[in-house]
Amino acid sequence: MIFDPRKLLLIAGPCSLENEGVCRTVAEALVRVRRTQPDLNIVFKGSFDKANRTSLAGDRGTGMKTGLLLLQMVKQDYGFPVLTDVHETAQISAVAEVCDVIQIPAFLCRQTDLLLAAAATGRVVNVKKGQFLSPQEMVYVTAKLREGAAQEIWQTERGTTFGYQNLVVDMRSFTIMAQNGYPTIFDATHAVQLPGAGGGKSSGQREFVPPLAKAALAAGADGLFIETHPDPSQAISDGPNMIALKDLSALLATCVAVWKSVRA
Repeated sequence: MIFDPRKLLLIAGPCSLENEGVCRTVAEALVRVRRTQPDLNIVFKGSFDKANRTSLAGDRGTGMKTGLLLLQMVKQDYGFPVLTDVHETAQISAVAEVCDVIQIPAFLCRQTDLLLAAAATGRVVNVKKGQFLSPQEMVYVTAKLREGAAQEIWQTERGTTFGYQNLVVDMRSFTIMAQNGYPTIFDATHAVQLPGAGGGKSSGQREFVPPLAKAALAAGADGLFIETHPDPSQAISDGPNMIALKDLSALLATCVAVWKSVRA
C-alpha cells in the first residue's frame, strides 16, 4: 500500500518529463519538501507521451523508452514512488515494470480494457474522473478496477466541462466519490486548465490553484495532484496552469495546514 491516511498524499512533478534536467530539478525540490513537510506522502509524476494534445503540432514528449528511464532514475536516485499515465493496453506491461502507480487519463476513464489491464498488474491504479462524468458515475469506473482485482485504487477529480473551454470543480464531488471507498485526490492544476483556449493548445489560470486546492482539502480530499516546473513559461505542455517550482513549498505548507485543521 502506498496511500497512508495519516499523511496528505501529494502527486507532483512536471506535466511532461521533458528531459533529465527538468526531472532532477523537480525531484531535488521535492526532496527538500519531504524534509520540511513530514505530513506529506509524495509520489513523483511525469508523462512520457502527451497523447491528447489539441494540435498535431504539439510536442508529445520523450516517448515511452526514454520516459521510463527518467522515471527509473528518479525512483533510484531520490527514493520516490513514481507515476505515469498510459493510453493503450500495449504500454501497460513496460510501465508496470518501472512505475508504482499507473494512471488512467480522464479522457480514457471508461475504457474497460485499459482499466482491467492496469488492474491486473498489481500496481496502484489512479483513475481520473472524466470531464464529462458526474461524480456519481465514478462508482462504475472504480467497480471495474475492483472487479479486475486491482490491489490499490485511487480516484482523482480534475474538474467538469462547463460550456466551451472551461472547467468547474464541484466540491460535493469529494464527499460523493468518497462513498466508493477509495482515496479521493484533487488535480489542482488540470482543474484550472482552459482546454483548447490557447490557440491550438490549452491555456490555464494558475492563480486559482491555491484557493481550489485548499477548498478541496477542506471539502474532504485525501490528496493533491499538482504539476510543477522550474519555468512554466518554457514547459512543452500545460505551462499556464502549472505551479512554478519556486512557489511550490509555500503552497504546500498552507495546504498541509488546511488538511491538518480539517482532521483535528
